[in-house]
Amino acid sequence: MTIPHLPRRSLPATVLALDLTLALTALVIPAQAQSDRPPIRLLVGFAPGGASDTIARLLADKLREPLKQVVIVENRPGVGGRLAAEAVKNAAPDGQTYMVAPNATLTFQHLTYPVSVLRYDMTTDFTSVAQLNSYPMALVVNAATGVKTAREYVAWLKANPEFGTFGTAGMGGDTHFNGLQFAKVAGLSMTVVPYRGNGPLVIDLIGGQIKTGILVAGDAIQHAKTGKLNLVGVFAPRRSPLLPEVPTMAEQGYDSGGSDGWMGLWGPKGLPAAELARMQQALAQVLALPEVRDMMLSKFLQVADYKPGSEVDRQLRAELDFWGPVIKASGFTPQQ
Repeated sequence: MTIPHLPRRSLPATVLALDLTLALTALVIPAQAQSDRPPIRLLVGFAPGGASDTIARLLADKLREPLKQVVIVENRPGVGGRLAAEAVKNAAPDGQTYMVAPNATLTFQHLTYPVSVLRYDMTTDFTSVAQLNSYPMALVVNAATGVKTAREYVAWLKANPEFGTFGTAGMGGDTHFNGLQFAKVAGLSMTVVPYRGNGPLVIDLIGGQIKTGILVAGDAIQHAKTGKLNLVGVFAPRRSPLLPEVPTMAEQGYDSGGSDGWMGLWGPKGLPAAELARMQQALAQVLALPEVRDMMLSKFLQVADYKPGSEVDRQLRAELDFWGPVIKASGFTPQQ
């Protein structure tokens, strides 16, 4: 039987209504895949373009699918990440606000500033969600020094005490105190020279304006490959899988107790268990993605290294216990 073709305008009203219902349903179904909750905010305490910001934006993009929710990055640069930390501390514990930050933002600031200045207490005001990655820190020298090992470095510096300075990306952080602790173990007299980030420090290292730097190894590796800088050793209990050819300072006879740097995700105190588990599950999934691991490795020489919040808490406590006496003995007083 042949059904005659009817012009659209002559279709019964019930058929037109059904067409409209199906069209609206087609629009609504994809939207239901996304939560109707407001966007999750990942706060970063530094300006756009750095490692913390870039990694936060990578995570924000990849987290949208497992969370079924929009995730955005919000930069709150200032005073070494403290503005972002304070904002997270004051945020509602509803699973909508988190902070991406290096461990040093919490650990070393807690040890160098009173809570009255920070306006938060890292031991009580946050929920540790996860560790995101880890990365080696190294003692780096201008290649013209001819120094390639820690023993050569110590001998060279004792013969050339006028070069007894080392550059770091600012004062009061992990590279600063790794340097002071190494100098103590090696019997050297060294003075820290703070820079506004690793970029300017690397430029001066290459130019010879300063001979030694202690910094995130990833910021120096390309210049080491071209023969402008030498990586003398890494501050960690074991060799980095990212730099297997670079020995630790400990295996060269100078065990200063240093460790890798790492980034983590923190939320406000009182984050509900369901929200914590939801974010942890999503992060574990995202950090296992090959494209995420490849980007961290190729761009920043960092390895995606997921650990849950319970392990983060243990790690932070160990860092406070180790570095507290070191910082106290140094007599360091930060500018407030």
